[in-house]
Amino acid sequence: MVGEALFERLPDNWKRLVTVRAAIGLALIVALLSVATGVIHISQDTVAEGPLVGMVPDAVQQAVGFTGALTGFLMVGSALALRRGLRAGWWATLILMPVTAVQGLLQVSQYSLPLIVLSLLSIPLLLFTRKRFDQALALTTTQLAAGGALVGVQAYGTFGAYALREDFDGIENILDAFYFTLITSSTVGYGDIGPETHEAMLFTMSVVVLGVASFGIAIGALVGPAIQTRITKTLGKMTDSQLELLEDHILVLGYGELTEPIVDELASSGREFVVVTNNREVAPELTDRGIAVITANPSDEEPLQRGKIDRASAILVATNRDAEDALAIITARQLAPDTRIVAAATDRENTRKLEHAGADSVISPSVLGGHLLVRSALGSDDSDLIQQLIDGDQQSR
Repeated sequence: MVGEALFERLPDNWKRLVTVRAAIGLALIVALLSVATGVIHISQDTVAEGPLVGMVPDAVQQAVGFTGALTGFLMVGSALALRRGLRAGWWATLILMPVTAVQGLLQVSQYSLPLIVLSLLSIPLLLFTRKRFDQALALTTTQLAAGGALVGVQAYGTFGAYALREDFDGIENILDAFYFTLITSSTVGYGDIGPETHEAMLFTMSVVVLGVASFGIAIGALVGPAIQTRITKTLGKMTDSQLELLEDHILVLGYGELTEPIVDELASSGREFVVVTNNREVAPELTDRGIAVITANPSDEEPLQRGKIDRASAILVATNRDAEDALAIITARQLAPDTRIVAAATDRENTRKLEHAGADSVISPSVLGGHLLVRSALGSDDSDLIQQLIDGDQQSR
């Protein structure tokens, strides 16, 4: 009986949720294993194990230790993109999984076996959950320009330093040129490579200026939004990246006297929900209470799409104005034709109108209150429910 009750409380799409979260969890585990095995391979001697023992040169084993750690950090980024449901993150993870498996194989280490096994197991799971990661990577023009500037400066410095390699002490190949560009533009400057002519000095100064500028712009445009997201999350506000994670939630359209008890009930139940309201005065209060709010007109399509109406398990409409409720219901029904919509009618005469607008169920608080009072007067044992309604009304006042 307990098992059946627990099963009934699970969302209808629980299988998909489990597989998606398993894919994200495996990607993150593989990322951490890749970093750990790479660091272990670099820092200490390991016992050679695997089918390639004695076949992989020492130089290759050492190289895949460094690249394994680097791939692991890239995998962390792709796992975070998966968590946001990004298709780009799915592709990046799918490409990096076989890379981590090959690197683990070439490390010829006893520590690499879990990395190889989990990397290979993750590939079919990623393919199975492909349709879930359908969000486009939306980069602003500023972010694209900042990324392009960073890549462009590195390319300018690398090819320029290689072309002037005769004027530098220590640049012999393209890797040396890239190394020089990276440490110069990032202002690390170990001093192991130095210019020997005036042309090389002028070129180095240009790399320093352009490199510092491109790094600063890139950090502000690319990393800044992530930092802002973390700060707003700490302050209890919901950002677009958090909205991307919504699944099987309840969307509450509008806010008023009727909505306050709804919000309290949802908050106490622990269900995930989002309120869409154009009341800019009440939005900060809800945000301070840790309630997710989208400040916009609940009858517009854009805020409902931001609130992931297509993933919502139910929609509650209670704006305190039946005409606005009807518009919100029409919009919600167009965007989510199969999702259950429940509305509260301020005027009981508008109940049928809201049903015609697309609501599956319309409740009139005045009619409901009248029925409960009559049932109580006739001796029906609804005292607990009535007392709960009275207590809730007194608290809201």
